[in-house]
Amino acid sequence: MNLLSRSIFALVALIGLYRPAAADIVSDWNEKAISFALARGWAAPAAERLLAMTHLAVFDAVNAVERGYRPYLMTSVVLAPTSKEAAAASAAASVLAGVDPLAAPEMRQALAASLASLPDGAPKQNGIALGETVAAKMLAARADDGALAPDIYRPRTSPGVYVSTASVLAPQWPGVKPFALKRVDQMRPVPPPALTSKEWMADYNEIRELGSRVSATRSARQTEDARFWLADDGRVHYPVIRVLAAKRNLGLLDSARLFALAATARADAMIAVFDAKYHYDFWRPVTAIRNGDLDDNPATERDGAWLPIDATPPDPGYPCAPCIAVASLAGVVETTFSSADLPGVSIESPTLPGVRHHWTNVRDFSREASEAGVWAGFDYRFSTRVGQDMGHKIGEYVVHSILQPLAEIPH
Repeated sequence: MNLLSRSIFALVALIGLYRPAAADIVSDWNEKAISFALARGWAAPAAERLLAMTHLAVFDAVNAVERGYRPYLMTSVVLAPTSKEAAAASAAASVLAGVDPLAAPEMRQALAASLASLPDGAPKQNGIALGETVAAKMLAARADDGALAPDIYRPRTSPGVYVSTASVLAPQWPGVKPFALKRVDQMRPVPPPALTSKEWMADYNEIRELGSRVSATRSARQTEDARFWLADDGRVHYPVIRVLAAKRNLGLLDSARLFALAATARADAMIAVFDAKYHYDFWRPVTAIRNGDLDDNPATERDGAWLPIDATPPDPGYPCAPCIAVASLAGVVETTFSSADLPGVSIESPTLPGVRHHWTNVRDFSREASEAGVWAGFDYRFSTRVGQDMGHKIGEYVVHSILQPLAEIPH
């Protein structure tokens, strides 16, 4: 694509993404929060916790002024003239500065730039003060939520036998307090299939063949999907929410609510999936296939040199975490708008530069991201099915349990 074509494409994209300027505050701070997490090396689930804290604070700040929904933490109503935009930006900046005090100067500069177009005066200052108050409530509420608990994971071994000394991912996460779920095990699924079952045999052999680094049967598109979805962070998920907010012309409060519901669902999905992962402690394909002679199933052939398409994530293999994360977002969208349709979402993955994928249906978006785990050699088919089911249920549950319209709450 030449320079002129790129410029035209960018202009069309900007026109297509036009939305009320007030709503841009929410989307802009979503991008800032994602960049904040990436700059510090925070992947899921820590990044999702941060985004939930940020967006719930933004929602509470705006809702305290406009008051259209049940609040999350902020129960008081603001009566003085207050800028909702200033409140939203201040809440986000204050949460980010609160989780990393060294970032306070950076966040002050980002906040000033974000609010530069607002006129100075009491509404702006009141908004900044409100955002700080809401952020303080959020930081206090999550200060002892278990996310900073020590790693006490105990590998299975026997005396004298070597096991990998690499750290596992987020072993303390089953002890983290959910944002909306009542219990961490509320959505815990049934156990994975028995190693002697036909389901295990079928899914083992599927991923052994299609998920191998040197697979001769995986299609070019399946390989592309596997590499596209090696990225599993907000950069390839939240554009769905940004486009929806823009194309539906959501105002500031409804945009803040949509982002908050999505972030909450993804954060609770991570808590739920790591509860299940460390409860069942099920082996990943790279371990199972290299030990295929030990599962008492004659239909699972051992391949001692088998490798997936890239490095396997360092956590147990059931259920699939990327599947539950993307499906929880899909569940929020479907439940909020009573439709799986998307107004055309196009995303480029940081792990496959120059390649864009396009969706018009959030179920297709979720399905592609989930199946990519099979093509990559990371997730068994049964693990992706269970992860998607959990994620959709969590997304629906979140929409029905928090931030509800005040008109729908019985008195």
